[in-house]
Amino acid sequence: MSHDHSNSTTNLKTAFFLNLAFTLIEIVGGLATNSIAILSDALHDGGDCVSLGLSWYLQNVSQRKASKTFTYGYQRFSPLGALITGTVLLAGMIVILFNAVPRLSDPQPVKPEGMIALAVLGIVVNGYAAFRASKGSSLNEGVVSWHLLEDVLGWIAVLVGSIAIKIWDLPIIDPILSIGISLFILFNVFRQLAKVAKVFMQRVPDGFDFEKFERQVLNLESVQSMHHAHVWSLDGEHHVMTTHLVLDSNISRDRLVEIKKSVYDLVKESGFEHLTVEIELVDEECYLEREDH
Repeated sequence: MSHDHSNSTTNLKTAFFLNLAFTLIEIVGGLATNSIAILSDALHDGGDCVSLGLSWYLQNVSQRKASKTFTYGYQRFSPLGALITGTVLLAGMIVILFNAVPRLSDPQPVKPEGMIALAVLGIVVNGYAAFRASKGSSLNEGVVSWHLLEDVLGWIAVLVGSIAIKIWDLPIIDPILSIGISLFILFNVFRQLAKVAKVFMQRVPDGFDFEKFERQVLNLESVQSMHHAHVWSLDGEHHVMTTHLVLDSNISRDRLVEIKKSVYDLVKESGFEHLTVEIELVDEECYLEREDH
């Protein structure tokens, strides 16, 4: 295990246990203060624990080498974890909204002093966890750090709201905060699930211009045409490409090798880990096209 990978695992493990401990505190505190806003964030943080746990686990799993069962490796487990976490958060937020909306017409008394204490603790705990995650270089840590930063912003909103409740005695602020936090989280969950859906639907990876790539390949000397070109992503970070190139029938072996190298150079900076180039000569029949007919 490399030093960087060890640090990544440690950062995610620290963030996971901090989040888990604070979620338990939130549940108790939310029930004690009768705050639907804090219970909303407790459910959100519970979803974060699932996300952090999966990220921690997948940080290790993703390092496994390809096997006879998973020939591309284990990166695909990452979007699967994101899909599970997103679905759990989505269901939880819908339940919270179902309970928070009726409180708008019948606000329940809350204990703002306890809300203020929990909000301050939430800012400190989530802020430290976000700081630890931001120190890493992996994609998991980058996503986790932004997610935890969102938690910090949510707790700042709870702090401001609880102070307002204490000063003006307006318990309706609590369900308003709950609904606002829930809608903000739902927006981000939908956005993340949209990215996951693109991966599962094998959409061309974001940031990769397929039409530009095709033009560049066709401009290479001795390349007559390109077909059966397919591009997809394993996890949104590691990509795969297969393509068939039709070359001049009198092409030399050295030139053929140069073309393969040129195609690789065109995609090597875009996160492609697997590249397969099938070579066909002019007038040579493509077996895949024959099967299509």
